[in-house]
Amino acid sequence: MERRIIHIDMDAFYAQVEQRDNPSYRGKPVIVGGKSASRGVVATASYEARKFGVHSAMPTKQAYKLCPDGIYVRPRFDQYKAVSKQIMDIFLSYTEIVEPLSLDEAYLDITHLVSRDRSAQSVALDIQRDIFDATRLTSSSGVSYNKYLAKIASGMNKPAGTTVIHYDNVQDILFRLDIGDFPGVGRVTEEKMKSLDIHTGEDLYQWSEAALIEQFGKKGASLHQKARGIGTSELKVERVRKSIGKETTFNYDINEDEEILKVIEELCGKVSARLELQQFAGKVVTVKMKTADYVSHTRQMMTNNPVFTEDEIYRYAYSLYHELKDPDVPIRLIGVTVSQLSDRTYRNLTIYDFM
Repeated sequence: MERRIIHIDMDAFYAQVEQRDNPSYRGKPVIVGGKSASRGVVATASYEARKFGVHSAMPTKQAYKLCPDGIYVRPRFDQYKAVSKQIMDIFLSYTEIVEPLSLDEAYLDITHLVSRDRSAQSVALDIQRDIFDATRLTSSSGVSYNKYLAKIASGMNKPAGTTVIHYDNVQDILFRLDIGDFPGVGRVTEEKMKSLDIHTGEDLYQWSEAALIEQFGKKGASLHQKARGIGTSELKVERVRKSIGKETTFNYDINEDEEILKVIEELCGKVSARLELQQFAGKVVTVKMKTADYVSHTRQMMTNNPVFTEDEIYRYAYSLYHELKDPDVPIRLIGVTVSQLSDRTYRNLTIYDFM
């Protein structure tokens, strides 16, 4: 039977949790990621804030210029992780074939649930209903026969939408799709494509595979397939992760310890959230730094016990940062990684637990 894949994506997840937990925020522009006057980065903006042009990954300082009357809040990763676990439990109540991508999105293979009397779209709607009943949060879903099309579909009718891409409508949808909206097409690739007059999926469709490979290397073959709706339907359920890390590049060189450490703390929270999602802990913490002259430096430390909480990771990252940072040299990138991962189940076991 043809695979049926759902991509579920929570709507402005962090901001929506804040609006749920703080009734005075509802209907107002909420920006998660730092105080309004800081130099942080927007993690998530509510849909009310997006009307002002605010979006994720935007410097908070710029967001404040666009939306000075917005509500600026610091992330509460412990709360987001708790809600994410509720959502994951709902996914697993439908299917064991789940591929989490982050705290707020995942792929689900629901092929075995589809029958003559139950469509894939109805399953998606049931899951969205269950999520709302349990968390009071809305989500959007995309349904298709492969992962990449399901991801495109989930973003087409946000918020609280459901879209199905099937063989009868796939080419029409892809032809009209802006080239920057194709999963896997980053900013650099998008700019190059537009310089070659590739602006939509239809433009991409006109190119031969050989011509795309000549321009984009190995990625050219994938782009050729994507223009034709071809992609994998195999979910990565049991991925063996060697490390989990997050990094950010500043829009300008920065040298203030307080500001950099604030970003490091946010990165530790994001790494912790990914570790929580996959129930991992790690024995090595690494801090990566790139200076204004594009030279990279890294330093790592073995932990006494496997770590996974934000506070634990931050304690090591804080020390590593001060070992690495030259007070006279500004930096343009900072990153935090936890490696040598193991199942968290065994984190606190001692020799006596095995006797």
